[in-house]
Amino acid sequence: MALRTAGSVLVVFLWSVAVVLGQDGWSVTYTPQSICTLKGSTVELTCSYTYPRGTVTSTFWFTKNDAEGNPVSLSDDPDYKARVTYHKDNKNDCTLRITDLRESDAATYKFRFITDQTGGRFTGNPGVTLSVTDLQVQVTPYSVVSAWKTLTCATCVLTGDPTYIWYKNGQIVTDNTSPYSVYPDAADSYSCALKANEDLHSPAVCVRGESCMNVTYTHQSICALKGSTVDISCFYTHPSWHNVTEVSWFNKWESGVTKDLSQDSEYTSRVEYHRQTDKDSILRITDLRESDSTEYKFRFTTNEARWGYSFPGTTLTVTGFQVKVTGGHQDKTLTCITTCTLTDNPTYIWYKNGQHLDESTSPQYKYSASSNYEDSYSCAVKGHEDIHSPAVCECLFIKGQIEMYLGTGRDRTGLQSLKYFHMTIPLYCKIN
Repeated sequence: MALRTAGSVLVVFLWSVAVVLGQDGWSVTYTPQSICTLKGSTVELTCSYTYPRGTVTSTFWFTKNDAEGNPVSLSDDPDYKARVTYHKDNKNDCTLRITDLRESDAATYKFRFITDQTGGRFTGNPGVTLSVTDLQVQVTPYSVVSAWKTLTCATCVLTGDPTYIWYKNGQIVTDNTSPYSVYPDAADSYSCALKANEDLHSPAVCVRGESCMNVTYTHQSICALKGSTVDISCFYTHPSWHNVTEVSWFNKWESGVTKDLSQDSEYTSRVEYHRQTDKDSILRITDLRESDSTEYKFRFTTNEARWGYSFPGTTLTVTGFQVKVTGGHQDKTLTCITTCTLTDNPTYIWYKNGQHLDESTSPQYKYSASSNYEDSYSCAVKGHEDIHSPAVCECLFIKGQIEMYLGTGRDRTGLQSLKYFHMTIPLYCKIN
């Protein structure tokens, strides 16, 4: 109770500072003034502002100044440019949204606005302090002699009083707040996640000793090409006194019942299990289909325990290619479109009339349109040259419209006018 009271006094004090700085009708009020949120998530920083006269000509948020001491708008900062948007619910609201949060985003954010009046610019102090945390299970013993442990999930107190999901040996055991008290077995591992953000989970940790049940996936998500082969892999551990009796991969589960993919008619002829050591497993799926897009999980059983089915696995998205054309009449840009970003930063290959044209790490290719309307273009990625996009024809880039002049005449006002009509001529080309 004392801590909560002290916190309330602190908030009131900070707000009073903002009011003092906002005298003479200038003010920026932040709500709240400190936020702790999760790495990889999205956050909104909100404020409202007032000014005595004039019209606001510019508004922006910033965290740092340039060499001349001028604030740098986040929308111009390369570290933020693609991840920030400004929103307004009404005239005097200012909301900053930051997506895909990084630990480096932890900073103090301030809002600045400029009016058309002489000297009409104002920065709201003290700003909003943002802390960004990874989820990480921290273990504290009740006492040296007690087997009971206290588990906490985050390094700062997350804003909004969230509900945590706790996993024991890969299985959900409770929805609870943090900290969480447990009486673990020596083989037990624990991990946590936020409710509604289960994909952003903490690594599993051993609560007693150094060896416990655990599965770590190499990739949280994979984007692969339709028709190709993909490897989904993981590493697993268990106490040395346990013997593994069964391993399986699955993508369907209900009430604790899972179906081994090697026994699933949709996969039987397309899946293989591989291993490089006695502590890893690789699921290989060939001839990928778009229907294979789902989450895949690994499960193993020992003579004394079993890894659960609710711990997040690897999400696979299967995509095809499609060429999109943008640009003017002459200068064109071709983009090799996929429904997800292909894993491992592939090299894109461009083909003209079925012949190799160019290679690039960018999915875009710029060129000047030719007068040969029979030309066609397609794309692929290195290592999968046998999987092409559908070819797009040069003729489809040109509007075949012809105006045909018919003659002159007189309209109802007696003025001379031109009469004409439009006719669209389809252009044909050969797809190689």
